Amino acid sequence: MINTKTIAGVLFAIFALWLSTVAPSASIAWMLGILLLTIYLFAFEVVEVDEAAITIMVLLGLTSLPFVYNLMGLDGGLVDNEKLFAGFSSNAVMSIVAVMIIGAGLDKTGLMTQVAAFILSVGGKSETRIIPIISSTVGFISSFMQNVGAAALFIPVVSRISSRSGVPMSRLLMPMGFTAILGGTMTMVGSSPLILLNDLILTTNEGLAQQGVKEMATWGLFSVTPIGIVLVLTGIAYFVIAGRFVLPTAKEDKVESVSAVEHFQRVYHINYDLYEVSVPVDSSLVGMKLDDIETISKVRIVAVQDVNKHSLVGHDSVNRGTAIEANMTLGLLTSREDLESFVSGFKLTLSDKIEKFSDLLSTQNCGTAEVVIPPNSTLIGKTARDVWLRKTYGLAMVALHRGGETLKEGEGIRDLAFQSGDTLVAHVCWEDLERLQGNTDFIVVTSEYPVQEESRPEKVKWAGVFFALALYLILFTDIKLSIALMTGALGMILTKVLKIEEAYRAVSWKTVFLLASLIPLGMAVSKTGTALWIAQETVAVVGNMAPWVILTAIAILATFFTLVMSNVGATILLVPIAVNIAVQVGGDPAVYALTVALATSNSFLIPTHQVNALIMGPGGYKVVDFLKAGSIMTVLFLVVLMLMVGLVFGFA
Repeated sequence: MINTKTIAGVLFAIFALWLSTVAPSASIAWMLGILLLTIYLFAFEVVEVDEAAITIMVLLGLTSLPFVYNLMGLDGGLVDNEKLFAGFSSNAVMSIVAVMIIGAGLDKTGLMTQVAAFILSVGGKSETRIIPIISSTVGFISSFMQNVGAAALFIPVVSRISSRSGVPMSRLLMPMGFTAILGGTMTMVGSSPLILLNDLILTTNEGLAQQGVKEMATWGLFSVTPIGIVLVLTGIAYFVIAGRFVLPTAKEDKVESVSAVEHFQRVYHINYDLYEVSVPVDSSLVGMKLDDIETISKVRIVAVQDVNKHSLVGHDSVNRGTAIEANMTLGLLTSREDLESFVSGFKLTLSDKIEKFSDLLSTQNCGTAEVVIPPNSTLIGKTARDVWLRKTYGLAMVALHRGGETLKEGEGIRDLAFQSGDTLVAHVCWEDLERLQGNTDFIVVTSEYPVQEESRPEKVKWAGVFFALALYLILFTDIKLSIALMTGALGMILTKVLKIEEAYRAVSWKTVFLLASLIPLGMAVSKTGTALWIAQETVAVVGNMAPWVILTAIAILATFFTLVMSNVGATILLVPIAVNIAVQVGGDPAVYALTVALATSNSFLIPTHQVNALIMGPGGYKVVDFLKAGSIMTVLFLVVLMLMVGLVFGFA
């Protein structure tokens, strides 16, 4: 059966062939084909986004082979091979690496716990007070670090605030996530597109020089701050005023406080409980392995006591290869219905209460927790079986929440490859969960458990000193942004705020490769004249319209692109085009480029942005929830953006 990706691929190929008939040169025709291939790979997730970016980079590099460019009818490659890997040493990429390390250092000092306590002390238990405080705090933090990192830091904070205030997570996470995205527009280091913009301007200037046009100046750290502040305030006001109408509401939301059991039942429809069973000699369970039992019986075995009274609980103990012996005792996590069929089917003895595991499985030691897979996790693309999730990490997964749907035990969840934004519901010992707090493969959402998370509060002064030093170098010296930020990151490492291994883990290498691999694409778009040709064709359609109409059309185009592909990819594709449109209509190319970089943060309509993917599981959101709240936010973003651009920079 032909799937959607195949049909889309055929349509994209037909469109590319048609464009080749109207393109003014062979190099532009080939470049248009590569642009369409890029959009197709991103929009339909044929491969991971970083894999797609690397593929495009390599394809561009291969065009420099003589027999290849001769076959393509070209005089040379589409990109200079000497600059193919320049993105990996670019100012933008190194700045992003440093920002990620600085963010991890600030988190390691325990600042987030202090922030949660402060928000509770000021906001109390009122939703209309908590939302503005959380949102403004996240907005400020995300203006100096990656918005995905800011959101990841605040998911446990919001969980803690929710459990203590009684305000459901679904009422707090979406305002927090949206404001984290908006906060990235407040400074030139708040989001990947803005960090990348100055590098793109310098690259595009080479093309402008060939056209005899005055080169653009780069933007300063706070050039976008007036626009970003108004966007953040708009987002906060939107949820304070309209939150009661656009945020998802459940009947349980009226309860003063929601227990963990009620939370999992409401969000994931899980009604599991702990049970203890003994295995008689004549049970057909004897000789079977845990993996076989759990696959057919919809039960999760979280603890085993052997005939010698040795109990196995947690990581590096119970695993799917464990064989059942006579007179063993098993600790089960399952529903009452599945328990009854399991006990009767295998002739087991069900205890009236938890006895042999009363201490080990007590709420003081173990419980059910939520864990999210972040974008930089090394587990992406692997299954629970591949990594031996229960044995390696102590996570006995009972449900996996993805894209608004929850899959449970018995539905093949351990054979599904993990994706960014997946929420795992698992039984875990608190000691193991604490260990995961420092593991960048996970974001631990559950915060209310007896063991306190590890932090280095004694290093908070050093973290503050080097964060301030980085800002000072950015604001008051002419040193490159990457050097200024890397100075702050290195200072945190040398003063042991962050260990070097933790610094490496803090970096989202997927983001690094995505950004660095797409930079040659931007070079090729400018070098081949593709951007200029697209701009000329666009101007032929809208050139006689008012300047604000043209700029608004560019912002809407950037908004659309960022919904179907990465905001980095959208920025790299559209900045050269926007600059050339500005030249054609007599506008300011730098302002047009800035508008693109800002508009690519308008990612609220569907959960394609990494921040939205992260909050989807813990908040219990469905796609329709983003459509409901995000549609209005998308329009507000565009209106405010255009008003502020006109007010601050003018449209001409």
